[in-house]
Amino acid sequence: MDIAGGCATLQELELHRCTDLALRPVSAFAHLQILRIVAASSPLYGTSEDGGVTDIGLTILAHGCKRLVKLELVGCEGSYDGIAAVGRCCAMLEELTIAEHRMDGGWLAALAFCGNLKTLRLQGCARIDDDPCQLRDRHALHALFLVCEGARELLVQNCWGLEDDMFALAGLCRRVKLLSLEGCSLLTTRGVESVVTSWNDLQSLQVVACNKIKDEEMTGALSELFSNLKELKWRPDNKSLLAASLVGTGMGKKGRVFFKRILPGHQRVKGKVLNYPAGVAA
Repeated sequence: MDIAGGCATLQELELHRCTDLALRPVSAFAHLQILRIVAASSPLYGTSEDGGVTDIGLTILAHGCKRLVKLELVGCEGSYDGIAAVGRCCAMLEELTIAEHRMDGGWLAALAFCGNLKTLRLQGCARIDDDPCQLRDRHALHALFLVCEGARELLVQNCWGLEDDMFALAGLCRRVKLLSLEGCSLLTTRGVESVVTSWNDLQSLQVVACNKIKDEEMTGALSELFSNLKELKWRPDNKSLLAASLVGTGMGKKGRVFFKRILPGHQRVKGKVLNYPAGVAA
């Protein structure tokens, strides 16, 4: 409360070893927009005698910080009720990160109350939601994408169990502008293409360390998509010959780009072969 009194215009706050009780004075920060909470009972700090962050703390937070735009919850407990309170009260919330959570089954469905959510990040979660979401279960993943069908950014990192048929469910999120795939070892070129070519709003694509995605499997539809992107980072493996950036080669303009039988150290774009220093594409 003392800090809030002296920092009337504070917009960003990070709290560690947080408990329900510690969240009571947070409502005094009237202009708070960005909040990161690391619970006292998170894996970072182990079990705390004072408890952690539960539905009680999330509800206090929701009613006190109605101007939140970005919220990160690390190691928090709670359930459907706590997340629903955040969604109902924080109408301006655009970005939500859930990391290493300890929430009860069924919490995921409460995301439907986050009507303006553009970005959802799930990090370091050994499980997502026992009821109904495990990423290895098709029906559960379908439920996740239904709840998040309005998301603008989708980032999938080190999700080694995600294969083509499962990733195809992401096609439900038709408003995605940014897709980042990193460390998804089972995804293939065909699986990525089946989704991204159906997204009319896609502007940025990042594919890193996904070893089953190959340059030689590039199709006309995918290369045409590349030519219309504003940002492209394409490093699926260390053998890829497609440069990480296509600035100056026509990317961002309508037209078709072809990649076929390119010799090492060269890049073919719209019928022309461009040279670049060894190692640039890798």
